[in-house]
Amino acid sequence: MRMMLQKLKKKGAIPALLLTLLTACGGPAKQSYVPELPSGNEEAPIFVEAVPDLKEDFILGMDISSVIAEEESGVVYKDMDGNEKDLFRILADNGVNYVRVRVWNHPYDKDGNGYGGGNCDAAKAAVIGKRAAECGMKLLVDFHYSDFWADPKKQYAPTEWARKDADEKKALIAAYTEESLKTILDGGADVGMVQIGNEINNGLCGIYDQEQVCELLKSASSSVRGTAKKYGRDIKIAVHYTQIDDVQGILEKAELLKNAEVDYDIFGVSYYPYWHGSMENMNSVLKKISSDYGKETCVLETAYPWTAEDGDCFGNSVAGDDALDGYPATPQGQAKCVRDIAAEASDAGAIGVFYWEGAWVPVGSSFESNEKLWEQYGSGWASSYSVAYDPQDAGKYHGGCSWDNQAMFDFDGKALPSLGVFGWMRYGATAPLEVMAYKEIYIESGIGDELQMPEEVEVYYNDPSVKEGLKAEWDASAVDTDTAGLYEVEGTVENGDKVTARVKIMNINYLKNFSFEEPDAGMWTVEDRGAGNTTDIQTKASDALSGEKAFHFYSTEDIDFSVSQQAEGLSGGTYSAAANFQGGDLGAGAEIVLYAECDGTTYESESAEAKGWQQWQRLEIKDIQVPDGGNVTVGVRVKGAAKGWGTLDDIELYSMK
Repeated sequence: MRMMLQKLKKKGAIPALLLTLLTACGGPAKQSYVPELPSGNEEAPIFVEAVPDLKEDFILGMDISSVIAEEESGVVYKDMDGNEKDLFRILADNGVNYVRVRVWNHPYDKDGNGYGGGNCDAAKAAVIGKRAAECGMKLLVDFHYSDFWADPKKQYAPTEWARKDADEKKALIAAYTEESLKTILDGGADVGMVQIGNEINNGLCGIYDQEQVCELLKSASSSVRGTAKKYGRDIKIAVHYTQIDDVQGILEKAELLKNAEVDYDIFGVSYYPYWHGSMENMNSVLKKISSDYGKETCVLETAYPWTAEDGDCFGNSVAGDDALDGYPATPQGQAKCVRDIAAEASDAGAIGVFYWEGAWVPVGSSFESNEKLWEQYGSGWASSYSVAYDPQDAGKYHGGCSWDNQAMFDFDGKALPSLGVFGWMRYGATAPLEVMAYKEIYIESGIGDELQMPEEVEVYYNDPSVKEGLKAEWDASAVDTDTAGLYEVEGTVENGDKVTARVKIMNINYLKNFSFEEPDAGMWTVEDRGAGNTTDIQTKASDALSGEKAFHFYSTEDIDFSVSQQAEGLSGGTYSAAANFQGGDLGAGAEIVLYAECDGTTYESESAEAKGWQQWQRLEIKDIQVPDGGNVTVGVRVKGAAKGWGTLDDIELYSMK
């Protein structure tokens, strides 16, 4: 191990201080700090509902991979009272019992400059693990098997392995896993779990064939088992996927692991509630994996915003507008969301939940001061030094954190009340009753209809057992019920709060099942001119513009199809048509065109651009002339390259008045 550390030191991977700390081998560091945790319901700054039957050993974890880079950048952490304190003690005091840390092979350029994101390697993981053990917290080691970020969009091999084939990578992964895990164990970490790969839905370590991926997993798993045995440790092995909202896809992964006989203990998932569907779906999927495959489950990543503000002048991955109904972007809303995720996971039999990067806070007061620290210490998500390794992502967008509004510390490093949810959820915490938010008010009304505003609004209280609504008065004078459009109506609640309702005055859509939500899609005609198109009505909310379903396509051959519907017996006049599209990988010459045919005339929109996932493009045709009693066929024609994909949703035909 000493030779490995000296080699890393020469490359600039670890400072001399870390080298000194890591040369003392042995078992886990002795616990030197014992927190006092709640033993019953107590008064608190926020309300927390107790999670029923929460097991004593339920993992309440947090990923703090960036902590060393944060501290080197000058961040000082404080408890809820504003007292400066070691981060690990603050976490332990608030009920966190497990720490997660990502490990990259060599996140440094040839001159030893860090790629950013905490510059997380095995040496740093060892230091973090030792500090966690001293506060009684176990460590989850998250091997990415990459030199930088690995996720569904990219699974780059480490630079030194880039030209190796799958068989060679099996041996390299085995040796690297053993060597790195020894470094972390010798450093004093109490390793309880090892994750072999990070969000590996589409590949691992530059390998994308799923059978070969399983062979890499088996090699990594064997190395973990062997190292654990040598050290006399009980270390569980987790395999990690995301996109749990794609139920069929995630269950196929579990089946893949079973058929390949991959040796692992825990089927881990990422679950971000604003991206991955409902908590009920998460619960259902975890239960099915446990029952059908006999594996433990764990939510390895989750998070939620506490504010809509940006603390480091870089922008946020999740904005305040993305906050979900009942979970406002406040510390109370953040705590309630984490509590509810833990409750669903516990009910599903999962062994725990890890909050992702809950201590990743701003490091400076301006963009200029931040940028210097991001570059020097790697406290931003990526530095300019990562450009050569990841030119398509980090190379274009390197900079700050984007996660600071989802930390559990404010922008000055002071613990938020929401951090206490980890300790309070066992017995509950009581706070004065308060209105957290009002349920989103959205009203649809047809042209010419009388607008009916609600007399009472639904309320989300910090105590969910309180269900009382509140009366409201509205000023709807700005709404023109004879003109289609989206309006905002201001209202005043009886307690004096201001609320806003969105009112949509709708034209009549003459197309049936225009959003593909109904079971019967027989009114839609699909003409497939390609060699191997796959089209279907897909149930996946993240791929739909509205609702949960959309018209989906993907093909391994060139794509050429149209989907259309005819509206019959229309009143004479001028009509408009519209459709919505999102997709990608269709090639430079792709065509995504909305068309309408009526009375011998064909109308076409301009072609949409395939800009990627959830980058919706709206196609429109205006001034369609329809005779009295006429028929109009509305459709979308798609042509593109093999392996193109996308969805169509909310296709419309309406009269213009």
